[in-house]
Amino acid sequence: MTEDDRTRAMRSPGDGRPLPPRPSDGLRSGGAPAHHLPSGGPGAPTHKLPAAAQVPESPRVDEPVRGSSRVYGRERSGKSPVRPFKSRGQEPPRGPGGPAGRGGGPRGPRRRISWKAVVAVVAGLLVVLLVAAVALFFVIDSRLSGIDGVLDDYEGRPADTPGTNWLLVGSDSRKGLTAAQRRKLATGQAAGQRTDSMMLLHIPEGSDKPTLVSLPRDSAVTIPGKGRDKLNSAYAIGGPKLLVRTVETVTGVHVDHYMEIGFAGFVDIVDAIGGVEINVRAAVNDPKAGLNLKKGVQELNGSQALGYVRTRKGGALPDFERTKRQRQFLGAVVKKAASPGVLLNPFTSIPLAFSATDAVEVNSGTGAFNMLSLGLAMGDSPVTTVVPFGGNEVIPGGGTAVKWDRAKALALFDALKSDQPVPKEVVDAG
Repeated sequence: MTEDDRTRAMRSPGDGRPLPPRPSDGLRSGGAPAHHLPSGGPGAPTHKLPAAAQVPESPRVDEPVRGSSRVYGRERSGKSPVRPFKSRGQEPPRGPGGPAGRGGGPRGPRRRISWKAVVAVVAGLLVVLLVAAVALFFVIDSRLSGIDGVLDDYEGRPADTPGTNWLLVGSDSRKGLTAAQRRKLATGQAAGQRTDSMMLLHIPEGSDKPTLVSLPRDSAVTIPGKGRDKLNSAYAIGGPKLLVRTVETVTGVHVDHYMEIGFAGFVDIVDAIGGVEINVRAAVNDPKAGLNLKKGVQELNGSQALGYVRTRKGGALPDFERTKRQRQFLGAVVKKAASPGVLLNPFTSIPLAFSATDAVEVNSGTGAFNMLSLGLAMGDSPVTTVVPFGGNEVIPGGGTAVKWDRAKALALFDALKSDQPVPKEVVDAG
């Protein structure tokens, strides 16, 4: 026995000191026992160490990964190779389908909407709206029906004055009405055509409010070449041209634009805006006008509104009350038409524009731009009055007509000619 053998026999393996190597030991691999274990014989241990786990052989580089491989302890579906996740701090692969594991690949950074793109879209929409508005304007302008020769010059015609003057006429024309509609609207079967209402609108050049003056149809006036008669006779005798000349002669006011509307157009406009709200100051029951209204605020449709402005019932001076209802109605129509619910709604504003252009007739020089200025003026809450009058006058043709208060009437028309506000005492008198 050598010295090394004696040293090994004297020291136990667990004293913490390494054993000196023996020449016969050779090289040991990591994890090999320090002592040779006997393989058998009487001194062999009776128990066995557990067998080492069988490590599967790694596939070769050129061998594809089988579809039956496992991912995180679960059987993985599919036959494609397993792709590793990116390093920490990066998202897993994404694609068109979404996050990894849901059919996606890498997704790029979220794109922000540029303010330049927003401005471009808004500008494009504005251009489209502008083009549509211009196109609609020309369509409406082309639909206006012009009357030739209404405002032709004649000897002694009043000179043009500051501001803009409109002669607005409601005629009793039944044109466009069927027999059933005439019965429903109680318009009668009268032949010919007369004026049912006349109003002179002055639009000032400055910031003053417009002035709307009713001209009673039964006013006693001098008709050029025809003598003394009622104002509405001028229309019956010579149509719009003679009516304009008569109005200019007796008022001294130069008429710049003429607009006329008949019964059918009247009803169409009211119905196009969905009716009009009117405060009926006294109950009205007039079978001749097809009207039966209670007192108070109420919504009138086209046929009711027509009867309301035509009836002569109510008041000590029926014709005077009639002109008041006509101005009241006209203001209510313009207010409703200019409301945001109608004006900004293309389903109401466009039909209204078409109904208005089909319903009215204007002088040949009046276009859509002039009609727009008329609507804006009427929406500016104009000062409303009637020509001051007092008493009656017997006319040569028979019957009586309304006689104007000459002094107050001249003060009214002189204010309009000079583009000045009408004196308050004149407005109150009207």
